[in-house]
Amino acid sequence: MRYVALAGDELVVSVLGLGCGNFGGVGSAPELFGRGDDERAAGVLLDAAVERGITLLDTANSYGGGRSEEWIGRWLAGRGVRDELVITTKVGNPVGPGESDRGLSAGHIRAQVEGSLRRLRTDRIDLYLTHAPDPGTPLEETLGAFDGLVRAGKIRWYGLSNVDGGEVERAVAVAERDGLHRPVNLQIGHSVLEPADADTLDACVRRGVAVTAYSPLAGGWLARDYRPGEPYPVGSRMTLRPEPYRDIERRVAGGAMDTVRAEAKRRGVSLPTLALAWVLGEPAVAAAIVGARTPEHLVPALGALELELTDAERAAIMNR
Repeated sequence: MRYVALAGDELVVSVLGLGCGNFGGVGSAPELFGRGDDERAAGVLLDAAVERGITLLDTANSYGGGRSEEWIGRWLAGRGVRDELVITTKVGNPVGPGESDRGLSAGHIRAQVEGSLRRLRTDRIDLYLTHAPDPGTPLEETLGAFDGLVRAGKIRWYGLSNVDGGEVERAVAVAERDGLHRPVNLQIGHSVLEPADADTLDACVRRGVAVTAYSPLAGGWLARDYRPGEPYPVGSRMTLRPEPYRDIERRVAGGAMDTVRAEAKRRGVSLPTLALAWVLGEPAVAAAIVGARTPEHLVPALGALELELTDAERAAIMNR
């Protein structure tokens, strides 16, 4: 395993993080709460991840309707490894039917952090992220709430997710202007099939905001090598929640993966190993969040740590 500093020497994480969005559901989708991995499978996967040197666990208050945080909390209590790990969770996605059950208002953030701390059975969250933009709440209010949580010791650092480079620039500028703790992390989707916006990556480098990449295997497309027109595996995201991946499905049908497959075959590595190496080769990316479903899925991810791609090789894979 390799390790990287997200915010100085006090926030060091493995370059591979374990995404826990399948624990008790499929992400934040209410209609799929209770689906996904069960608690036993989640525990087996958590054990395997830690044994392989993974120290970054990524969840959210909305994943599985709170089940993901609850199961991680019970596992942490049983294993006694809390101080060895970095826990990331998020706030902002709907956690109920009402307007007050979502967003990034100060009141909602303060209420939700208490729920996350309770479910995770911990006294602090290492990295607390906005889950999605909230245009109805002033940025100053949101950042002020996070700053207050840092000062209270309830969170150690905070960051953003699913925003563009302009929002990163604004958040850092507001924090500096108002004397607040600044965001240290941006979590965004980034894969060879759906690369993050280059301007956003550049803004993070310029502002000293570390990037963690979620969905580096494009929701399973680069893990299982799905073929459009053929049946998708039972229990996969393409059978449970296909809508977010329809654009990828169309790109793959148009040949978007042909070069990636050919390059993986030429190198004698698996498709997910090459795809993850491509993500980790991006200079702005500090770590990749891998949504493994079984311990076996961690093997090709670990293989990516041994595969270095030059800028020219990464560009050739993209210029398919």
